[in-house]
Parts: sequence; structure tokens; C-alpha cells
Amino acid sequence: MDKLEIIGGKKLKGKVKLSGAKNAVLPIMAASLLTDDTCVIENAPRLSDVFTMARLLESLGKKVDFERNILSITSRKSKSFVAYYRLVRTMRASFCVLGPLLAKRKKAKVSLPGGCVIGLRPVDLHLKGMESLGASIKISGGYCYAKAEPYLTGRHIFLGGRFGSSVLATANTLMAAVMAKGETVIDFSASEPEVADLACVLKKMGADIKGEGTSQIIVKGKKSLGGFKHSVIPDRIEAGTFMAFAIASKGSVTIENGIPQHLGAVIDVIKNMGQKVEIKGRKIKIKSGRKISPVNITTLPFPGFPTDLQAQFMVLLSLAPGISTITEKVYPDRFMHISELNRMGAKIFRSGPVAIIEGVKRLSSAEVMASDLRASACLVAAGLAAYGKTILHRLYHLDRGYEYFTQKLKGLGAEVRRVRE
Repeated sequence: MDKLEIIGGKKLKGKVKLSGAKNAVLPIMAASLLTDDTCVIENAPRLSDVFTMARLLESLGKKVDFERNILSITSRKSKSFVAYYRLVRTMRASFCVLGPLLAKRKKAKVSLPGGCVIGLRPVDLHLKGMESLGASIKISGGYCYAKAEPYLTGRHIFLGGRFGSSVLATANTLMAAVMAKGETVIDFSASEPEVADLACVLKKMGADIKGEGTSQIIVKGKKSLGGFKHSVIPDRIEAGTFMAFAIASKGSVTIENGIPQHLGAVIDVIKNMGQKVEIKGRKIKIKSGRKISPVNITTLPFPGFPTDLQAQFMVLLSLAPGISTITEKVYPDRFMHISELNRMGAKIFRSGPVAIIEGVKRLSSAEVMASDLRASACLVAAGLAAYGKTILHRLYHLDRGYEYFTQKLKGLGAEVRRVRE
């Protein structure tokens, strides 16, 4: 395992170009199971999760070539329908192969993804979507056994859950519906840009879809689908993460290749914190103000403030004089990073799904442990703000979601070093 050494107190300055969105590319890769034709995905980030999905697709009969940032997916003779635990357990998005396997191969055996440190993330909405389309589902031995005999049938499906819509459940149901007989209406569908990007791909394959990007998606099933060529949207979570880095380091950073419409809630929060935002086309410049104003943040499904940026912005509010709160309404237990931030001098108290943050003048460097992907980025932000050397352990979490991470930070003037444990 590697660790990251961060020398804090350096103001980040310069430009950073966003990579393709992790949360968009994984379901798009799964969509290649809907066809035997060649699928080409451009702007694919070189992340450990992408390589894991590639291995899963190869176990299901695909050949995956990954050169630079272009994925080329072709078909082999094998038509396996089994997604084994050894691959699915490492990445929750792997469960997205269930829908396309059912639609194309009429049966699937997919390992349940298991637990997650950011809180309970059940697959009940995924299974509800499949069953609503007529699939028979059986859970046994940690696997989901599903059959679509003789075929899936379009239905009116309500896909809302306890904490609102689900991006992955919407993607899974959508990929199953595109080859179901008749019309499917998905109510309370996730409206995230990543779902809309998947719908764009499915349309290129010949699917008939309306309403993507809204809370209701209407699909008319097709008997077969073709291949596609598509460039993945830029990663809005990476954009928000580097915005947080700019403010934490008291610097000035321009985000290139961003889509401001995907970051409306984030930009609004940054402005309310007293920081400067300049937007010119697809460039977003963040310039830190003299001090950070305390604010109250509530995470919500898109277009609300993303849960995937909650941890990073908690660092900023730890440096805001006064009291701030963050209410987590997507994953109420997603607060593993609080204890590590408190070890660095933050004053954060948790009350159920609410984090109460009392601002401090500065954070202190320390050795810290990453618990998940976004918590890792949060601790990097804290290390940039602190004086002295911060050492972040379990760096493999960062590799799941940030491409060329240390190179991009160094390009902005950060003093960081990746070393072997």
C-alpha cells in the first residue's frame, strides 16, 4: 500500500483539467452488455474502479482494450451470466450488470455487493425495478439469481426509496427497460447528470428514451441495440474537490473542462461562504477570500448539494469562525471522517444525521487514515490547510476515484509525495 505525504501551507495556483466522471463511465461500460457490437468510450478515466469493471466485463464474455483514455469493448464467444463475488465485492457499481444481463441474456447471477463504510446502501430498489419488469428474483448464498422468461415487460415503476431516488438503481432499471417489451415509465428516477449521460449512450445504441434528467423517464423497448461511440462527461465531484482544495489552501484555481450547470448547488455554497467564483464558458475559477463564512449545508440528490462533496466541504467549515452544520440526507451515517478531522484539531460533533462544526483558527498536521474515497479527499484538503506534514494512509481509496491525483496537485504547486508504506 502507498501513503501520501502532504506539506501544508502552500497556496494552490494554476489550472487543472477535469477527467471523465467515474460515476458516469461505470454504468456506460455495463451498457456494452446490451449489444454484441463494438462500443468505444472516450474520456474514460484510468481509475482502479474502471479496471475492476473491465475485468468483470471480460469475465462476462467481453474483450476490453484500454489505451490512454479510450476504452474499446468487443464481444467474444462466451456468454457467461455470472458476476462473481471476487469482483463485485470491491466495487458497488458492479451490480449494474444485472439489468443489461437480464435484458440481453435473459438471466443473471450477480453477487450482492456487501457492506460499505459510508452506511447502509441496500439493493432493494434495484430488485424492485427488475421485478416490476417481470423478472423472477431469488436471493441465495450471497447471490441474486434473476430470470426474464420469456422476456421483460414494460411497466409503470415507482423507484423512490427511503432517502429519495437512487442513481445506480435508476441506471440498472433503465438498462433493463430498453429491451423490455412495451413501454416502461420510471417515476422518481434519479436526475443526476450521470444518468442523463447513460441515457445519451443508450439512445446512440438505438434505445427510445424520453425524460432523462428529470424525475420521470419513459422508455419504449427495442428488440435489439447496436454499438456506440461516446465521450464521458467531466467529473463534477472532482471539480468540487479541487474547488475545496483551492479554498483550503487559500489559493486560486481554475477548473477546466467543467460544466457549471452540474455544479449549481456547489457554486452557491461557495459564494455563501464568501469565496469568489468566476465562470467563463466551461472554465470555473475559484479564488479564496480572506475568511470563510459559516454556512449550513444539506446534502440532497441532484440538483441539490452532492453527498460526495460533504466531507471535503466539512474541512472548509472547520476553518470558518462560528457554527456551521451539515445535514446528511442521502447517507445519514457518512461521517467516518469526523474522528480523523478532530485529530487534526477540528471541533466537530455529530447528532444523528447532522454534523455540528465549530470553526477553529487552523488545523494541525497528523497521521490520518482514509476510510473511503471521499473521506480520503477530505483529509487531503485538511492536510493542505494544516501547517507541517500530514501523512495519509490507505491511499488506494483515492485511486478509485481520482485520476493522476498527485500529478494534478503538484501542477498546482502542492508539495505532496506518494511513497510506499
